[in-house]
Amino acid sequence: MLSALFSAAFMLVVTAGPSRAQDTGRYEQTDIEYGALLFSMHCIACHGENGDLLPQMNLRSGRFPNSPGDSQLSDNIRNGIVGTAMVATAYTDSEIDALVAYVRNITSVELGSIALGDPIRGQTLFVGKGDCGSCHRVNGRGPRFAPDLSDIGAVRSASQLERRLLGGEGAVIPINRPVRIVTQDGTVINGRRINEDTYTIQLVDDRERLVSLVKAEFREYTVLATSAMPAYTDLLSDEERADLLAYMLSLKGLD
Repeated sequence: MLSALFSAAFMLVVTAGPSRAQDTGRYEQTDIEYGALLFSMHCIACHGENGDLLPQMNLRSGRFPNSPGDSQLSDNIRNGIVGTAMVATAYTDSEIDALVAYVRNITSVELGSIALGDPIRGQTLFVGKGDCGSCHRVNGRGPRFAPDLSDIGAVRSASQLERRLLGGEGAVIPINRPVRIVTQDGTVINGRRINEDTYTIQLVDDRERLVSLVKAEFREYTVLATSAMPAYTDLLSDEERADLLAYMLSLKGLD
């Protein structure tokens, strides 16, 4: 698992021109560049900075006999390859996804040309200018109204987090969408769902109370289409968003 103090190798807004990246297919640029960071930190000792140090496994050739598909490549990164120097690793799913994205596009990214985001500055932005800490809880500190972000860097990819910071609603997990409930007596309850089945719903309301309700007692029940989380395109600069993303990716949960 990566230290929470790493420097993230990506920018939130894609600025690469044709000289930096050609067709990246279904891979998100942010994931590719996050994978480039991880590769530069952990893989170059064996594979070399350009991925071509091992003649029998030149990553730049695009030929992967042991990993014809992304699922096989993911498994080999996670579990290693028996009989080779490739050993098992402790990467999270989001880190493995990023490494796969980078390895599949290794010829289109120059490691030395990637701007750096700083997670230390990002943490300051999280509790300060970005005001994320007024809604989100991290490692036991902060409110419970919004989703706990303690392990967000392990469960969400760099590109998913990037889209959310830029205001992309598609990045919100459906269960995390805010809800508005009006009971039969006219009481209005706003909150975030923890669990829901056919007959009941449990949520944390806007006063941070855990509430369990019976759906038959509702007059109205609405899952809101938009999140209360703002887009940071205007609030933060490109560099500040890169720092904030770096901090969020460093959150891997409590050891």
